[in-house]
Amino acid sequence: MSPRKPWRLAGVLAVALALAAGCGSGSGESGGSGKTRTFAADNGSVTIPADPKRVVATGYAVPALIEADAALVGISSWKRGLPMMTAEDRATYDKLTKIAGETAAETNYEAIAKAKPDLIVIGVPKPVLGDLDMNRLKSIAPVVAIGPSIPAAWRDLSRRQSDAAGRLQNFEARKAAYEKKAGELKAKYKDALAGLKFGHVGGYGEASSGTFQREFAGSWGTNIATDAGVTYYGQVKKKTGGSGDVSEMPSIEELPESLGEADVITYTLQPDGTPSASVKYVLDSKLWKNLPAVKAGKAYGYRYTEAATYASAIKTLEAVDQALAPLLKK
Repeated sequence: MSPRKPWRLAGVLAVALALAAGCGSGSGESGGSGKTRTFAADNGSVTIPADPKRVVATGYAVPALIEADAALVGISSWKRGLPMMTAEDRATYDKLTKIAGETAAETNYEAIAKAKPDLIVIGVPKPVLGDLDMNRLKSIAPVVAIGPSIPAAWRDLSRRQSDAAGRLQNFEARKAAYEKKAGELKAKYKDALAGLKFGHVGGYGEASSGTFQREFAGSWGTNIATDAGVTYYGQVKKKTGGSGDVSEMPSIEELPESLGEADVITYTLQPDGTPSASVKYVLDSKLWKNLPAVKAGKAYGYRYTEAATYASAIKTLEAVDQALAPLLKK
């Protein structure tokens, strides 16, 4: 998963997430299909069904609306999220008609029209909307674009997507389960984490270019661990928008400067528990082996760092718990 992967926000995106939620419901009728309401989306105020019956979702909206049990009739593919899905959600994903691939350019407008949606939820960043024929989509059904900015914004993002689909109640149940688990871990590790400064190596560096990814608070590899009580220190040298506000790509030679102050270092693992090539590049470096935290045996990898829904993030919390367990013995 790199910042340049499909449906994913790039570090250069200077995009701010519209935090306004869908609001208000009206009594207007839309072709006799029922009540409508006005929803505040990234593409403006859109009149949508108050209770959508046939929903098409793309990008980040796919896992969020599967978990919320929305009335889905078509989705884009979302391969990177499959390892984090429950068996039930994976079964739902598999049986749904795929109306788009992993990129916006792979959108099948004929398939969307054939699905006869009454709402289309586009879960991609604002700049990616330029890759879509929005007018064509709007000719099929009301379109709400609800896309990401910084990685940690998935919490509000998934809430707004669930709201648009009329499934806030289901969303709140998943959120409560996550917050309960996070609270338990925070209490469990309170003493062990006190005063410790963490750093994180992400999975999107470019070994061929001699760079690694340093992730700060609010990034993919850090935002869920933070809910468990972990403190990630520092910030990017220059904010470039989107994920570039919470992560940077220094050269491998900058490793000592970047992570030399860390008491503990975490790093991203793939779903199968192995490091990606970009992370292995860092782990094999002599500079890595000489970092104080590494020499002290306090470097821990964990999986599922790309969770973008509350249910999938529970898996991340479990992975964080497993990774940090040695701190309880020290």
